[in-house]
Amino acid sequence: MNETIGYATAIAELDEILARLDDAQLDIDELGDHVARAAELIAICRTRIDTAQLRVTEIVAGLDQSDSSTT
Repeated sequence: MNETIGYATAIAELDEILARLDDAQLDIDELGDHVARAAELIAICRTRIDTAQLRVTEIVAGLDQSDSSTT
């Protein structure tokens, strides 16, 4: 899995895959490849979201500590 791509890039690629999956002309031999790539991209997005959430939580906790130490 290539996690060096950003969240926005992964979402854009997922959108492209979804459009292909909606196409009635989709080659059935490619279906598995598209679904596998979509699963990889979803995992990347989840990791990015989890990382961002942790970072925001840490920043907010730091702000809370700063506020309580200045009073």
